[in-house]
Amino acid sequence: MQHNRRRSAWRPAALAAIGGSVLVAMGVGVWATLTATAANVAPEQVANGTLKLTLADNGAGFGQSITNLAPGDTVNRYVALTNGGTLDAQALTLQVAATGANALITDGATSKALRVTVTECVNGAWAPDTGACGGTKAVLMAATPLSGLASAVALPAGAMAAGDVQNLQVSVQLPDQNETTVNGVLPQGTVQGQSVNLTYTFGETQRSATTTNS
Repeated sequence: MQHNRRRSAWRPAALAAIGGSVLVAMGVGVWATLTATAANVAPEQVANGTLKLTLADNGAGFGQSITNLAPGDTVNRYVALTNGGTLDAQALTLQVAATGANALITDGATSKALRVTVTECVNGAWAPDTGACGGTKAVLMAATPLSGLASAVALPAGAMAAGDVQNLQVSVQLPDQNETTVNGVLPQGTVQGQSVNLTYTFGETQRSATTTNS
């Protein structure tokens, strides 16, 4: 009798365990959820713009050497800057790398160094043979010693829209100064017979970033 009682007591416990397992299994189904997605049929294309600045000589430009400068002389060269990218640009700058005779680069206690001036012909072009501007002249940079152009200097030329061209006159001047040569001997620190090599680098930055709604 005790053996039967034990078997009878075991059966409800076993049934309860089986039932619990069924409920656990059914519980997984209870927590299942429906999902749905939506996507554009045609892909949206995103393309970046480009920022390009090119320099071209107008007339002799920077491709021709300047020779036989005398104190007080000014030589004008003409170049065209083109914003050839698809992005508008701003903040035009100029830097001039100069190597050679220090007397033509740095003033020191004198005013012997070469000066550079930049003038734009607004809404027109320069005639390199006459120096005539077909628009309005605007000085972008007053006469500056070469040493002052070792770092980029801002040119207040305003924004350059994509495709815009800026026509520039770049003037190089040897300041008026006095020197005396005695018996064929040049004075110390002379500017005579000296030379420098100049590399002009113009720069620009992209237009200000924008937020567009459409």
